[in-house]
Amino acid sequence: MPESNELAQCPGVGNETVECVSLRKLQYVRRRSCVRSANALVLEQLCRPPQTAKPRAERLAREAMSGKRYAQFHTSLTNVLCAKYAAANAQSSEVVRLADEKGAALWKALGTMQKGCVLAQSGKASEAIQMITSGITMYRSTGSRLYLPIFLSHLSRARAELDQFDQAWRCIGEAMAAVETTGERWYEAEIHRVTGEIALKLPQLGSSQAGAYFERALTVAHAQQAKSWELRAAMSMARFWHDQGMREKARALLAPIYGWFTEGFDTVDLKQAKALLDEMSS
Repeated sequence: MPESNELAQCPGVGNETVECVSLRKLQYVRRRSCVRSANALVLEQLCRPPQTAKPRAERLAREAMSGKRYAQFHTSLTNVLCAKYAAANAQSSEVVRLADEKGAALWKALGTMQKGCVLAQSGKASEAIQMITSGITMYRSTGSRLYLPIFLSHLSRARAELDQFDQAWRCIGEAMAAVETTGERWYEAEIHRVTGEIALKLPQLGSSQAGAYFERALTVAHAQQAKSWELRAAMSMARFWHDQGMREKARALLAPIYGWFTEGFDTVDLKQAKALLDEMSS
């Protein structure tokens, strides 16, 4: 199975938190990597003639390296989602280093884009745009499309931070087109939420347009039972309503979604949700 398509086969991303979903994906990838390596070793020792030993050993080594890149990348992805940016940057740098060792363009592109996402989330929009754009160009040259929605979403936010709104909307359009083309919908709700946040920066769109994007994000997240995305969408909508003087309506939306969680209260999203609820109660 091609590397860029393997994660799409990962089962079980229902109503778990972002952290759990990402860790499940990582565990699935590691299992497949271990199974492939074990099968290769058994075939090497029991089934193959001696003259195939060298190519089989080389394949085993390649798969072991691929598994290490998988692990570093998905751990980095989890840390970006959890706002652990220093760890994410270190892991992304390791992905790039490992890719450079083997001339693996796909993995170098993924690591580069991931480093750009860290920059975008750290307030370094200009550097983020350069790095993510470079990574996307490299990634597309490999023929891969998986993960593009999340990276294009981060790129749109970086461009919006620099008031490059035409380019930001173009990135959002490309992200949604990628969702429809590939069927990779795990990040769809967050794309709609980010679009709403960008719309708030543009008075000409009107506040109703931003509200419509937040509503769409809530609908998608709820349908997917993706509670972490639903929490983020609810926070965006609650802030939006709160700013319009609809405090009770905002609290009625956010409180039950926050109340669904039974752990992870030290994470950034849940801390922000709690602070917002406290603000609306004062």
